[in-house]
Amino acid sequence: MQKELLVTDAQTLAFETNCHLFKDCGFQAPSVWSFIFEPLFTIGPVEFNKPMLLAIIGTFAILAFFWAGFSKSKVVPGKLQMVAEALYDFVHRGIAKEVIGKKGEPFVPLLVSLFFFVWILNLWALIPLAQFPVSSVIAYPVGLALIVWVTYMTVTFRTNGFVGGIRNLCVPSGLPKPIYVLLTPLEFVSNVLVRPFTLAVRLFANMFAGHILILIFTIATWYMLGTVLGTVYAGASFILTLVITVFEIFIQALQAYVFTVLTATYLSQALEEAH
Repeated sequence: MQKELLVTDAQTLAFETNCHLFKDCGFQAPSVWSFIFEPLFTIGPVEFNKPMLLAIIGTFAILAFFWAGFSKSKVVPGKLQMVAEALYDFVHRGIAKEVIGKKGEPFVPLLVSLFFFVWILNLWALIPLAQFPVSSVIAYPVGLALIVWVTYMTVTFRTNGFVGGIRNLCVPSGLPKPIYVLLTPLEFVSNVLVRPFTLAVRLFANMFAGHILILIFTIATWYMLGTVLGTVYAGASFILTLVITVFEIFIQALQAYVFTVLTATYLSQALEEAH
């Protein structure tokens, strides 16, 4: 990455704080600059920037929360244990059991981890001082999708063997044989190649678009201040910023849910015996 492409956190929100409407300076919309961060510190060859640090803090926050909730479990749970159990059961009962059934028990830890990790990556966008959804950096959704893909392939071939696994992925049962000439390659592309791609892009695109919208209206609010008419425009932009932010709270949780449900769906299909 060229040095001149990197920007500081102060520049991420607005590049020229003295630039306002009716002052002969153009509106500087967010772009790639809003997703590139200078390294905060370096350990050996690894440079840690803001998204990496947020991902690490989020991981430890999840571990600390569930450790505090379950480390000293009681028959009559306290408030923290009740919240932890409710969140765990939401994924355990609402996703693993509903989608996979009894065979889904071994995968509950994976599904719980995926749901809360994706959620907190998204949630950083609304947390003061952070204000950046880590999953809007494509590397993180791709990494998570690869974990799901490797697990999906492993379970498929472990359950059905090599030949049965190929049939599970590429040869749906109960169809006229001539159709398989066209259907088998399509099923291969869909199940083996397209699924991890769409899993990653869906999460990335939603968080990327949401962050861009919030930035646009936040910068516009500041940009249009300075005159009476501009302040009216700024007020309208600020209201839209709040509306989009509230909407993003819903989208962030929804994307974590969708990512986890799709993972459970793939695992459910992997556990089906090929015919």
